[in-house]
Amino acid sequence: MTKNQKLIQKILSSKADANIKFNDLYNLLISLGFVVRIKGSHHIFRKEGIEVKINLQKDSSNAKPYQVKQVRNLLLNYNFLIKEI
Repeated sequence: MTKNQKLIQKILSSKADANIKFNDLYNLLISLGFVVRIKGSHHIFRKEGIEVKINLQKDSSNAKPYQVKQVRNLLLNYNFLIKEI
């Protein structure tokens, strides 16, 4: 199982939202084909065919829990499967 697959499992479990590293979440979205635009401390991710924009900010070295929840909803709503990564 790859690092991204483990991270997706961790995100989907919703038990560790406060302990997801910002850089890991950033790299996951890039590997899923998202394009990032940085404006100040905001990292805004978009992907063609997906209406939802994900806006990430660091909370020390971690992503903010509500942003992890947004990524979880994105993974579920757009059927990003673990085996595709």
